[in-house]
Amino acid sequence: MKIVYIHGLDSKLSPEKREILKKFGEVISPEVNYYQNPGAIATILQQLEGKGPDVIIGSSMGGFAAYYVSISLHKPALMFNPALAERTVEQEVPEAKIEQKQLKQFLLGAIDDVVNPGETLKFIAEAYNEHTDFHLHILPGLTHNIPLDVFEAEVRSFLEKV
Repeated sequence: MKIVYIHGLDSKLSPEKREILKKFGEVISPEVNYYQNPGAIATILQQLEGKGPDVIIGSSMGGFAAYYVSISLHKPALMFNPALAERTVEQEVPEAKIEQKQLKQFLLGAIDDVVNPGETLKFIAEAYNEHTDFHLHILPGLTHNIPLDVFEAEVRSFLEKV
């Protein structure tokens, strides 16, 4: 299985999370500079050409990118606290509507102080249609940072559905 992991705004895929993902397959993690590239989603899609990813995973700003990349590629996606409703840097938002069944799993921290979970829930509700296969997990006490045990459990839960 080829797993694409898209990092957040001021982060990279940590060695610990990379090791967790490697338990499940080959890891592809494109480097993204959201500050200098307002067309990050298009750039990621170009970087993935010919790589044949099976699933897309992203966190925070990377969750925003993962949502749109997964729709474009018709692939399942797992998003941790995705910055879907609001972002602190300018990004081109593609026109995207889910028009065939696609698994999208969201993990939201109930007390995330970086990405407002309430606004993310509104976004998800507005994106819902007869083709969506949304799985939503909201964890009380979870902030923006995802502990390794939560990360691994959520990845495992997601991949069992794929």
